[in-house]
Amino acid sequence: MAYLAGIVGLQLPPLVDYFRPLSPVTLISSLVVLLLYHTDWRPSFYIYLALTLLASYFIEVIGVHTESIFGHYAYGWGLGAQVWSVPPVIAVNWLILSYCIGSVCNELPAPAWLKVVLAATVMVVLDLFIEPVAIQLDFWTWFGQPVPLQNYLGWWLVSILLFTVWYALPFRKDNRLAKWLLALQFTFFIGQFLFILL
Repeated sequence: MAYLAGIVGLQLPPLVDYFRPLSPVTLISSLVVLLLYHTDWRPSFYIYLALTLLASYFIEVIGVHTESIFGHYAYGWGLGAQVWSVPPVIAVNWLILSYCIGSVCNELPAPAWLKVVLAATVMVVLDLFIEPVAIQLDFWTWFGQPVPLQNYLGWWLVSILLFTVWYALPFRKDNRLAKWLLALQFTFFIGQFLFILL
């Protein structure tokens, strides 16, 4: 419900100042609810959680400071407090997206390597809608320049890494909330994207 309310609330000038600080809260709440529906808490799943959170966060730190992964960008304050110029909640976003997309793609009748490639591609498709919205909401900035192709290639390669870990580790991948949360993410960012175009 928060995602759907955000589509409207973030576009209405009287409400935007109230809705914008809720983005980190919404992400953390989404992760908590998603994990409540997770059914297999063996050690390999904790390894996945730790690796995804740590790898995605420090990749962002390296990316911001070196411009070598995604290009020349910087985080704003739309995602909350920052450590080393990166909001830690961005790792939560990577975890939510990789979990949901990995779970949905796991249902496909395909070998694991193909699921990895397809899941990473879905991540990039979603990022096509995320980028203009993220700029408007001060999640991050490209300093007035177009989003570089390097960003999408970087997203795809990082996603390949995360999904390789996801499919390699032995734990159940099904989660009945995952497809709905992913649908809400797509709905939110496509909805915001359409408002920007209007």
